[in-house]
Amino acid sequence: MSKISGRETKPEITVRKFLFSKGFRYRKNDKRLPGRPDIILKKHKALIFVHGCFWHHHKNCLKSKLPETRKDFWEKKINDNVTRDKKNYTILKKAGWRLAIVWECAFKQKDASIAALESLVAWIKSDKKFIEIPKL
Repeated sequence: MSKISGRETKPEITVRKFLFSKGFRYRKNDKRLPGRPDIILKKHKALIFVHGCFWHHHKNCLKSKLPETRKDFWEKKINDNVTRDKKNYTILKKAGWRLAIVWECAFKQKDASIAALESLVAWIKSDKKFIEIPKL
């Protein structure tokens, strides 16, 4: 698990390529923002977090199941991630940013991933404050 990188994941690259193909220009992983959002669309005042279901505990998702070994360690680690995420979201919302959370399980099937990406584009163009893809 120590070899798993938190950046440049396949779902993140998929989202970025799709947005670029639709004409959106963005920044990546800005250290100045809490939580280092994966994609920053300053023009639209929008931030996109592409979360791994396991690492950020996507509720009711099969990929978020904790390992059987070292349960205490993993529960603490994942719960700390969730707590930190919530704190960062609150700070960012108060600063006027719009937030999108895209879960890795949105990319299980090609048809579902295209629909997810299209709904993300629709959200960026809208004035809605928050979207979570997929909703469970």
